[in-house]
Amino acid sequence: MGYHIVDPDNLEPEPDRPSEMRYVSEAAGMEQMGLRVYDVAPGEEIPLSGLHYHETQEEAFYVLEGELSVETPDRVYRVDQGEFFVADAESPHRAHNDSEARTKVIGMGAPPISDGHVYER
Repeated sequence: MGYHIVDPDNLEPEPDRPSEMRYVSEAAGMEQMGLRVYDVAPGEEIPLSGLHYHETQEEAFYVLEGELSVETPDRVYRVDQGEFFVADAESPHRAHNDSEARTKVIGMGAPPISDGHVYER
């Protein structure tokens, strides 16, 4: 058995990201799910690759504060505080902040693999 308390404020942000991202899953030694906390300034986005999809990974974003916009090939979803946005595997999406205030988001992905691909329209 194992238990962990992780304060994301005590984690260093990952370098070279389009928004501030802290890996909770790595700090806790999680192996079956990726868990991240994002602090997204106005105009910033979460992914490195823009509109993308994952071959296997399912991904979910939970909005802690503010509003998150998620672009898909068909429309842009507005995800309010207290709501989840869930993208199935092979479903193109791009999460970003197009509001005038900061947005705080928990991002989860399982399995925790790097299987993202740029989506070409």
